[in-house]
Amino acid sequence: MSAHYPVLPIAAGASVRAFAAVLAFVTYWAKQMARARRHRREAAMLAGLDRRMLADIGITRSDVRDAFSEPFWEDPTALLRERALERRWNRALQRDEVANRAERLSEPRVEAGFRRPPTDRPARQAV
Repeated sequence: MSAHYPVLPIAAGASVRAFAAVLAFVTYWAKQMARARRHRREAAMLAGLDRRMLADIGITRSDVRDAFSEPFWEDPTALLRERALERRWNRALQRDEVANRAERLSEPRVEAGFRRPPTDRPARQAV
Protein backbone atom coordinates (compact mmCIF):
# COMPACT_ATOMS: atom_id res chain seq x y z
CA MET A 1 0.00 0.00 0.00
CA SER A 2 1.31 3.42 -0.86
CA ALA A 3 0.59 6.71 0.81
CA HIS A 4 -0.71 9.57 -1.28
CA TYR A 5 0.53 13.04 -0.29
CA PRO A 6 -1.04 16.10 -1.94
CA VAL A 7 2.19 17.76 -3.03
CA LEU A 8 0.99 19.45 -6.18
CA PRO A 9 -1.64 21.78 -4.64
CA ILE A 10 0.80 22.93 -1.95
CA ALA A 11 3.48 23.63 -4.54
CA ALA A 12 0.98 25.46 -6.73
CA GLY A 13 -0.15 27.60 -3.78
CA ALA A 14 3.44 28.48 -2.89
CA SER A 15 4.25 29.37 -6.49
CA VAL A 16 1.13 31.56 -6.72
CA ARG A 17 2.17 33.37 -3.52
CA ALA A 18 5.70 33.81 -4.86
CA PHE A 19 4.34 35.13 -8.17
CA ALA A 20 2.03 37.52 -6.29
CA ALA A 21 4.95 38.78 -4.19
CA VAL A 22 7.09 39.38 -7.28
CA LEU A 23 4.17 41.10 -9.00
CA ALA A 24 3.61 43.32 -5.94
CA PHE A 25 7.30 44.24 -5.88
CA VAL A 26 7.34 45.09 -9.60
CA THR A 27 4.14 47.13 -9.22
CA TYR A 28 5.59 49.02 -6.25
CA TRP A 29 8.81 49.70 -8.16
CA ALA A 30 6.90 50.91 -11.24
CA LYS A 31 4.77 53.26 -9.10
CA GLN A 32 7.89 54.66 -7.42
CA MET A 33 9.55 55.27 -10.78
CA ALA A 34 6.43 57.00 -12.13
CA ARG A 35 6.29 59.14 -8.97
CA ALA A 36 9.97 60.04 -9.28
CA ARG A 37 9.47 60.95 -12.94
CA ARG A 38 6.46 63.14 -12.08
CA HIS A 39 8.41 64.94 -9.36
CA ARG A 40 11.34 65.48 -11.72
CA ARG A 41 8.96 67.01 -14.23
CA GLU A 42 7.53 69.34 -11.54
CA ALA A 43 11.03 70.34 -10.45
CA ALA A 44 11.94 71.00 -14.09
CA MET A 45 9.04 73.45 -14.25
CA LEU A 46 10.48 75.20 -11.19
CA ALA A 47 13.84 75.41 -12.96
CA GLY A 48 12.14 77.44 -15.68
CA LEU A 49 11.01 80.15 -13.25
CA ASP A 50 13.00 83.33 -12.76
CA ARG A 51 14.79 84.37 -9.57
CA ARG A 52 11.95 86.47 -8.18
CA MET A 53 9.35 83.76 -8.61
CA LEU A 54 11.63 81.24 -6.91
CA ALA A 55 12.14 83.71 -4.06
CA ASP A 56 8.37 83.96 -3.65
CA ILE A 57 8.28 80.20 -3.16
CA GLY A 58 11.21 80.39 -0.76
CA ILE A 59 13.93 78.68 -2.79
CA THR A 60 16.90 79.83 -4.83
CA ARG A 61 18.42 78.79 -8.13
CA SER A 62 21.17 76.90 -6.28
CA ASP A 63 18.50 74.92 -4.40
CA VAL A 64 17.06 73.79 -7.73
CA ARG A 65 20.55 72.81 -8.93
CA ASP A 66 21.14 70.85 -5.71
CA ALA A 67 17.82 69.07 -6.14
CA PHE A 68 18.75 67.93 -9.64
CA SER A 69 22.18 66.74 -8.53
CA GLU A 70 20.58 63.94 -6.50
CA PRO A 71 20.15 60.47 -8.04
CA PHE A 72 17.11 59.83 -10.22
CA TRP A 73 15.29 57.72 -7.67
CA GLU A 74 15.51 60.46 -5.03
CA ASP A 75 12.68 62.97 -4.90
CA PRO A 76 14.02 66.43 -5.87
CA THR A 77 10.91 68.18 -4.55
CA ALA A 78 11.62 66.85 -1.04
CA LEU A 79 14.90 68.79 -0.91
CA LEU A 80 13.22 71.93 -2.25
CA ARG A 81 10.48 71.61 0.36
CA GLU A 82 13.03 71.22 3.17
CA ARG A 83 14.99 74.28 2.04
CA ALA A 84 11.84 76.43 1.76
CA LEU A 85 10.68 75.34 5.22
CA GLU A 86 14.12 76.07 6.71
CA ARG A 87 14.09 79.58 5.27
CA ARG A 88 10.56 80.27 6.51
CA TRP A 89 11.47 79.01 9.96
CA ASN A 90 14.64 81.13 10.08
CA ARG A 91 12.75 84.22 8.92
CA ALA A 92 10.12 83.69 11.61
CA LEU A 93 12.83 83.30 14.25
CA GLN A 94 14.55 86.48 13.07
CA ARG A 95 11.26 88.39 13.14
CA ASP A 96 10.59 87.24 16.69
CA GLU A 97 14.12 88.13 17.73
CA VAL A 98 13.86 91.63 16.25
CA ALA A 99 10.45 92.16 17.87
CA ASN A 100 11.77 91.01 21.26
CA ARG A 101 14.79 93.31 20.95
CA ALA A 102 12.58 96.24 19.98
CA GLU A 103 10.31 95.62 22.97
CA ARG A 104 13.26 95.57 25.33
CA LEU A 105 14.65 98.84 23.95
CA SER A 106 11.41 100.77 23.60
CA GLU A 107 9.45 102.70 26.17
CA PRO A 108 6.68 100.96 28.07
CA ARG A 109 3.81 100.49 25.69
CA VAL A 110 0.44 102.10 26.20
CA GLU A 111 -2.08 99.42 25.47
CA ALA A 112 -5.25 101.50 25.11
CA GLY A 113 -5.81 104.72 23.21
CA PHE A 114 -3.91 106.73 20.67
CA ARG A 115 -0.33 107.75 21.32
CA ARG A 116 1.36 110.46 19.31
CA PRO A 117 4.86 109.82 18.05
CA PRO A 118 7.53 111.80 19.93
CA THR A 119 8.68 115.01 18.23
CA ASP A 120 11.00 117.84 19.18
CA ARG A 121 8.37 120.50 18.38
CA PRO A 122 6.30 122.08 21.14
CA ALA A 123 2.65 121.13 21.28
CA ARG A 124 0.18 123.61 19.74
CA GLN A 125 -2.27 125.34 21.97
CA ALA A 126 -5.91 125.32 20.96
CA VAL A 127 -7.37 128.82 20.65
